[in-house]
Amino acid sequence: MTAAPALTRRAAAAPEARPKRHSVLSRGDGRGAWLFLAPFGLFYLAFLLGPTVWMFVTSFFNTSTVRTGLGSFAGFANYAEMLGRADFWSSMWHTLQFTLYTTPPLVVLAFFLAILTNRVRRGQWFFRLAFFLPYILPSATISLIWVFIFTPGSGLWASAQSIFGITPGAGVLASPNTAMIGIAIATIWWTLGFNFVLYLAGLQEIPRELYEAAAVDGATTWEQIRYITLPLLSRTTTLVLLLQIVASLKIFDQVYLMTSGGPGISTSVALTLVTGTGFTDNRLGAASAASVLLLIVIIAIAVIRQLVDRAAVRKAA
Repeated sequence: MTAAPALTRRAAAAPEARPKRHSVLSRGDGRGAWLFLAPFGLFYLAFLLGPTVWMFVTSFFNTSTVRTGLGSFAGFANYAEMLGRADFWSSMWHTLQFTLYTTPPLVVLAFFLAILTNRVRRGQWFFRLAFFLPYILPSATISLIWVFIFTPGSGLWASAQSIFGITPGAGVLASPNTAMIGIAIATIWWTLGFNFVLYLAGLQEIPRELYEAAAVDGATTWEQIRYITLPLLSRTTTLVLLLQIVASLKIFDQVYLMTSGGPGISTSVALTLVTGTGFTDNRLGAASAASVLLLIVIIAIAVIRQLVDRAAVRKAA
């Protein structure tokens, strides 16, 4: 471990960024920039901020899909109802369970696969394509693929079990104990490529001279990863972790298409409850209250994650 202090000093001494180039925009250039941003701004207001404000408003009313207008004022009754419902807490637990199943593998596997790919001198494009290709497929396609894989008797999973002498059971998605694991496996295979690309981009920003100098100092591959790669990718890791947690908490498509919340309610997540309350029970007000509560949880987790990261940075400094 004699190379560790030298590696740390070299990593700290590495240039953080290239010299900044300042450009002065004229008034005409500024107007042009705003014109280019205007279409996105309109879509942002119409399809994100507008529905979000409407969600907050309707959460305080008995709004329904079968009646026009907001309906009668409910105050905090919708929130009290949701907090008192057992299926709400069950769906929140299943959402957290899915997040715990998917976030660590999607961060760790993406990191190590990016490291291995970054060491490939030729044909790196093939690995980029292979890992990122599933991510561009729609959720319906991914769900159909994995429903076929987990089909009892004729699926690929059942065939693999037969090869190893294991008697296929009722199926991964048919058991309350394994259904969420099956959805998590499908999601990991589907979304791994996005985190992989982020890590690979971060790795290619690290000067190779640092690794060459570390090798001259006698550092092993693990020491190079520990004292060079991990510190210089800390911001990328923070971004990947935060994006992954938020995406996992908003899980809906795979659950709806693969199990519809079953067997029973074993895979019913927060957004499954929201859609069932809003469009099956026709109670948009109560569904909006559940959505607001989920939004509060997501914001709280994101803020806590940022505070922990800042505390770690201050401690390291």
